[in-house]
Amino acid sequence: MFMEIICVHISDLPGIAEKLIKKHPQSRIFAFFGKMGVGKTTFIKELCKALKVKDITNSPSFGIINEYFTETNDPVYHFDFYRIKNSTEFFDIGCEEYLYSGHYCFIEWPEKIIDLLPENSIIIHIEESNGKRIFRF
Repeated sequence: MFMEIICVHISDLPGIAEKLIKKHPQSRIFAFFGKMGVGKTTFIKELCKALKVKDITNSPSFGIINEYFTETNDPVYHFDFYRIKNSTEFFDIGCEEYLYSGHYCFIEWPEKIIDLLPENSIIIHIEESNGKRIFRF
């Protein structure tokens, strides 16, 4: 069963982030699909706020992965696979260890590694329509 939420204004994002976390309390891997500029990183920032991440969150575009810590010092991993070329690169940087760590993993551009995602990953599609964002998960 999937859920669809329409985001009319950026101020709606904290509530959407809370809903996603509450709907999947045992899930730790979240894969975000959407075109460039649709708001994947912005939404992941809200998810990190909902998880009480104490670090500054930003896009890991050039570093591929950012590691943040919550108020209770639990790690949260944020991946951006836009620049990754193939699954060999994924393994070379040890990404599979992060995915199976039991900690939150937020993944932008998961298309690059779709066959490597664990079965229990939560898939989120974000698209833009008339200035609104549509979230499907």
